[in-house]
Amino acid sequence: MRYQATWDDGRIIDLPVGKAICVGRNYVAHAQELNNPIPDEPLLFMKPSSSFQSFGSEITLREDLGEHHYEAELVILIGSVVDRDTVNYADAVIGVGLGLDLTLRSVQTRLKSQGLPWERAKAYDGSCVLTPFTPVSQHHNLHDSEYRFWINGELKQHGDTSLMINSVEALIANIAQVFSLYPGDIVMTGTPAGVGSLAHGDKLQLQYENGEKYNSTTIIT
Repeated sequence: MRYQATWDDGRIIDLPVGKAICVGRNYVAHAQELNNPIPDEPLLFMKPSSSFQSFGSEITLREDLGEHHYEAELVILIGSVVDRDTVNYADAVIGVGLGLDLTLRSVQTRLKSQGLPWERAKAYDGSCVLTPFTPVSQHHNLHDSEYRFWINGELKQHGDTSLMINSVEALIANIAQVFSLYPGDIVMTGTPAGVGSLAHGDKLQLQYENGEKYNSTTIIT
């Protein structure tokens, strides 16, 4: 079943399914836990629309690809064109959600050691798992919001956007100098410390602020 973005009340979002611009190492503690240097500018990579799947009752992943590692992130939904001539980047943000940037860590490590691109480890089918989105209002504070990720009832990651190296608006401004963003595109803003692997049958939960907890089960086939 092809992915379609929804609002948190179940309504379909009437936008095309776009691309994901992802940000690596946007939390100091996460960079440190993987022994990576802190970048001087946002570290950007892409996931195609074919990588999108919903954080629904089940998340299906392929065992033959290797071990899948989770990275829980705040996700921004873009509602209007953003390019290098855009003046107010914040106006383009129409929704906020959560997601898992799934990674084949051993594949990524091998590719990095050879100086090769990461797409095999980051952009594979099903590697971008997304909750429904909450509409963003004028009073929404994306500079100081929190989210949490649990596996089998154990808190694994706690994100706080005030601790991001680059804020949401700064990320969009930087991205727009290189990649134009279009309605339906998303920005994955980076993961806090606490990443690890998923196992078949894991019970997953994601929560933005004190809102609804989204539940899913990992199915590795």
